[in-house]
Amino acid sequence: MSKIGLYFGTFNPIHIGHLIIANYMVENSDLDEIWMVVTPHNPFKKKSSLLENHHRFELVYRATESYQKIKPSDIEFKLPQPNYTVHTLAHISETYPEKEFCLIMGEDNLKSFHKWKNYETILEHHHLYVYPRIAEGEVEHQFKLHPKIHSVDAPIIEISSTMIRKGIKDKKNIRPLLTKEVWNYIDEMNFYKK
Repeated sequence: MSKIGLYFGTFNPIHIGHLIIANYMVENSDLDEIWMVVTPHNPFKKKSSLLENHHRFELVYRATESYQKIKPSDIEFKLPQPNYTVHTLAHISETYPEKEFCLIMGEDNLKSFHKWKNYETILEHHHLYVYPRIAEGEVEHQFKLHPKIHSVDAPIIEISSTMIRKGIKDKKNIRPLLTKEVWNYIDEMNFYKK
């Protein structure tokens, strides 16, 4: 049974930080593949800076095309809104019964994991692979030595999509933070310039 790490994000846009973490996770753990799950635009929220779902998926597709073990996924696009991870995991496990799915998250998310909808159910059925983040707060005691929570000593990446969007808007050169394919699509489509 192949082991898939699910890396959720809006990827608005996907940047080299996302790829460094995904690649590190798949190369330095027992995961066989990483699926970059593009989180859809919540229809109840007005957020003009969030690109349409298909554009963000296209960016992830272009960014990961040359990585054999990293794949884009639009599985959440077809699910009811708002998206809860517990529902996505149930759906994806049912759709691909021959695969074992694990959750990839930053340490900052682990600190608030006890607030997630049905987090106990998630932990009952799935392993968590956690990468380090610089963030305030403490990890809940119950998660510190949990047998299903694995800390991966990935590099700490302090690049954010917000910073990239702002850089583009302010006409700064942010090209080193994106793959060539992602930059070309953003530039061609005039994204984030306003």
